Amino acid sequence: MPASENNAVSPRVQRLHQILLWPLRLMPIGDAPGAPRRPWERLAAVADSPWREVADEYTGGPQNFHERHYQEFVTFLPYVQRFLYGEGAEGGAGSGMKVFRRHDVQQLRVQTRPQDAPLLLEVVHVDLYFFFDVDVVLLNVEVSSSDLALAQAQELMYRLGRAYPPGWDAQGMPLHCLAQAEWLDAEGLVLSSSDSRERERFIEHVHRHRAPRLATHWDWLLRPLLNHASEEARAQPGALSYRQIEYYRMPMMAYLAVDEPRALTRSDFVRLGLVTGSGPVAQEGSLPYGEDHLSDFERRYCYDRFWSDGGAAPQTRYLCSGHALVVVGRADAEFFSCRDRGVLAQFRHQHFLIFLIAHFQKAALLMFSDRLVEALRRLNVQDPENVRRFKRAIRSAFEGFLRFTHRYWFHDVAEQAQSRALFRMCAEHLGLDALHAEVKQRVTDMSAYLETDSIRRQANTVVRLTVVTIFGLVGTITTGFLGMNLLAEADAPWTERLGYFAGVLAVTMALTVYTMVKSKRLSDFLDALSDERLSAWDKLRAFAAVWRSGPG
Repeated sequence: MPASENNAVSPRVQRLHQILLWPLRLMPIGDAPGAPRRPWERLAAVADSPWREVADEYTGGPQNFHERHYQEFVTFLPYVQRFLYGEGAEGGAGSGMKVFRRHDVQQLRVQTRPQDAPLLLEVVHVDLYFFFDVDVVLLNVEVSSSDLALAQAQELMYRLGRAYPPGWDAQGMPLHCLAQAEWLDAEGLVLSSSDSRERERFIEHVHRHRAPRLATHWDWLLRPLLNHASEEARAQPGALSYRQIEYYRMPMMAYLAVDEPRALTRSDFVRLGLVTGSGPVAQEGSLPYGEDHLSDFERRYCYDRFWSDGGAAPQTRYLCSGHALVVVGRADAEFFSCRDRGVLAQFRHQHFLIFLIAHFQKAALLMFSDRLVEALRRLNVQDPENVRRFKRAIRSAFEGFLRFTHRYWFHDVAEQAQSRALFRMCAEHLGLDALHAEVKQRVTDMSAYLETDSIRRQANTVVRLTVVTIFGLVGTITTGFLGMNLLAEADAPWTERLGYFAGVLAVTMALTVYTMVKSKRLSDFLDALSDERLSAWDKLRAFAAVWRSGPG
């Protein structure tokens, strides 16, 4: 059956909202151990940058603050409110994040598969989320469309958020991603288009740089931020650059208002919740994975508190796999489609922020782990300056991790049952607790290593000073016994006394330096001398070893 016929008989999606949220790591500029603390200032300073800081509803005029913003605010616990919104309009601490938006992109024209007709999607907004003291930026893209077949919506969800193609078929067509994508302005003019069919460019880039090449339309959308592995970023060392920190498939949210949710089969919900695409037409209705693998699908991935025929939004089901958060409900239910008080408003505000916090936490933890690995990879214990840079990098990572833990690490973000459950589902599927414990252990190990190394160096210094003091004490007591002077030159001319002073000073300094040079071996000799189990001959050999050539 052709794809068009399959779409004709499939359930209809009256409204689709799809939100992509792609975490990226901001790379250091110069020799600094971390990225600039305020990268948005560099972005705002770029003359032709399309990004502009968003004056949100809380800092703008009261005419922009609506009931949905109030409901969003009161959803979260107080410490999460302070992170998201800051404290007070006058004199209080600001929000823990900065949002930049570009307004030139208004539409997205996509072709999911070569045989499918193009679809025109509305671009609701394109944002960048920056965070204080954390070298992470999140790209947020929200698109919407109306009157789609369920199979079309499934393919959009599956293929849209791919940063680059994972491979190509025998005809050179990209696998698992869009066949074609074009960003359009308000007049419908093409701003940038994908190049996923140019296989050799992607292969050559990985071979040359050991890093993936972003598809052109995603690379263009992020500019003036540059891919750290690109030639352009290497030629502009002072530019803001980013590196992929998670999978190339962007985390996503989807809102589907369908005409009859009960008509969706278990296979449909599995494909929506796990974002597997529509599947082959010949196998319509079949599960994408084995039955044993999906035996606990409803328990693990479905939040069915509102999956009933009653209530303001009947037959509403939430599906969460960590990578995706999807809500499905009746299109004719007023509360489900309401943009101010209903499920759509919650999806675009409260639930979006829940999803953002979870993925920000994961990205930040991966970023700290990445920084530790880089510091170790560059470590050269034979180079003192390199060791000092390593210590600065580890201390910077430790300080940043402390700030992250105390400012951004939450086990719960809300007390409302639905919001709390969705955040816990996201956190569980993303493995946030285990990841935090692992990164914390690594940072603690690094900090303990630096502390141990510092104590070791201090102990070595104390040993050397002790050796110098012991051997210097012999001469001091000998020459100072009962105030005795070997040379009575108190009444000699000052030039003669100055000569004696200079000579004694030179000899004393030479003996002190020589004792410091031999301090380790002299320390070994003192240990042997104090060991009553050693014979006189062994102690004499230990004394002779002080002047033996070779490593001490």
